[in-house]
Amino acid sequence: MAQLNLESIPEVEKMPGFRGKFIHTDTMTLAYWTIEEGADLPVHHHHHEQVINMLEGKLELILKGEVHHLGPGDILVIPSNMPHGGKAITEVKVLDVFHPVREDYR
Repeated sequence: MAQLNLESIPEVEKMPGFRGKFIHTDTMTLAYWTIEEGADLPVHHHHHEQVINMLEGKLELILKGEVHHLGPGDILVIPSNMPHGGKAITEVKVLDVFHPVREDYR
């Protein structure tokens, strides 16, 4: 894969309030999200493992019925098929890492 610059990757709105820039390798997807303040993430699950890396802002995420208040520097690991959802308390910037590749984000 060639060297990339995040600024050169087009941003795509995948759901209301969630704009992302996506990088795909053979085995994983990196999603750089900008999430609008107040945007809801409905409870959902997927077969991908997910690692949330908080860059900016405050995010409330519910995992296994437990509420997690995430801020800059926080990391949350979501196992495969684990229901989760939440809400952006402020504008949020997140790097999500998914394994395997999120084909639906191509």
